[in-house]
Amino acid sequence: MIEARASGDPFEALGDPNRRDILRLLSDGDKPVREIAAALPISRPAVSRHLRLLKEAGLVAEQAQGTRRIYHLQEQGMHAVQAYLERVWGDAARRFRLLAENTGTTENTGTTENTGTTENKPRND
Repeated sequence: MIEARASGDPFEALGDPNRRDILRLLSDGDKPVREIAAALPISRPAVSRHLRLLKEAGLVAEQAQGTRRIYHLQEQGMHAVQAYLERVWGDAARRFRLLAENTGTTENTGTTENTGTTENKPRND
């Protein structure tokens, strides 16, 4: 039985490896529950419960075709997750770049004009 509830939170929904596998399967195209279940080591009812949680989180949507339900990625939900990650990691990348630009990988050395030798100069960061 599925313990964690997505409760509409895409990150909670992404926390389960079976749900991530379902999203990977759907990234290749729309699929019915039967096809998704055949590709996973869990039961068809468990796949249906995972799909319901992914749907509540806005990551997948379904379309009825007769008695079958065809699932596909919900573009809006996936874009919201992507935008969040880009914002968070973008800020981290900018901070890392600033740190890297202000921290040398080797010691700063300067040449004295009178002797032509190099000496270590203290940094004033």
